[in-house]
Amino acid sequence: MERLNIISIAKSTLEIEISELEKLKNRIDDDFAKAVEIIHSAKGKLIVVGIGKSAHVGNKIVATLNSTGTPSQFLHASEAIHGDLGVIQKQDVVLCISNSGNSPEIVNLVPYLKDYSSALIGMTGNKKSKLAEFSEVILDTHVDMEACPNKLAPTSSTTLQMALGDALAIALMELNDFRENDFAKFHPGGSLGKNLTSKVEQFLSSQKPQVTENASIRDVIISISASSHGITVVTDDNKIIGVITDGDLRRMLMKGENVSKILAKDIMSAYPKTIEKDALAKEAMKVLKNNNIGQLIVTENGEYFGIIDLHKLLDEGIN
Repeated sequence: MERLNIISIAKSTLEIEISELEKLKNRIDDDFAKAVEIIHSAKGKLIVVGIGKSAHVGNKIVATLNSTGTPSQFLHASEAIHGDLGVIQKQDVVLCISNSGNSPEIVNLVPYLKDYSSALIGMTGNKKSKLAEFSEVILDTHVDMEACPNKLAPTSSTTLQMALGDALAIALMELNDFRENDFAKFHPGGSLGKNLTSKVEQFLSSQKPQVTENASIRDVIISISASSHGITVVTDDNKIIGVITDGDLRRMLMKGENVSKILAKDIMSAYPKTIEKDALAKEAMKVLKNNNIGQLIVTENGEYFGIIDLHKLLDEGIN
């Protein structure tokens, strides 16, 4: 197959799915709002039920809801009718996902889903199905065309299910006033969690180069060479008065001056950029990037506390 044909197929697939998403958007009405209100006011959790491709979609919706403040659990339809119905409590709400709404497992299951929960919400492409009949609210995900050329593989239909699940999650987030700090509680691992919660102190270098303002050039060179940061901090009783980098040393030597009489205070850069140790690490990264520097001086109550390095933050996924 020609490469241009492959590209054409991809674009055609997306065009079909975009068209179906536009139709879904135009169908969003009071039923969607009612579904959100039912889930939001529930005293229990949301149980998401599905089978086949809808089960995979359901698992993703559950993951999104749990991470955005709506306690949820997935229940596979075939497992439900063989004992797992016990997971549903009367205060729970059930969201059952089925494109046809008439698969054997769903038909057998929906009476129990309705009886065992406080409300049954059906997400289906068939408003005349058994699922729709038993549902208190119907979320209509019917499609006029699957992207599959044989019109068999769930493509457009699962895209709509996924998108509608995202819409539910975002609406519930807003109702719950779920904000960045709340999001961080559920994402402590990985770069996402680190960017939302990690403090500067967690990434502090083990090295703390430091000289006094009257230190000789020899002492400055020793201090810079003893660490891997290419920098030393000039202090007066632990108060920061400047910094000296290896670049400052090179520029001094280029001038050809008598270095034996030069002191740290003569070549330091005063008023260096600093950040408090309790600040978010992502704020430190912002300062580093905005000022095009590789190291940032860390303070505690305004006094020298240590150094944080750009490469350390990058390695840890802070951006």
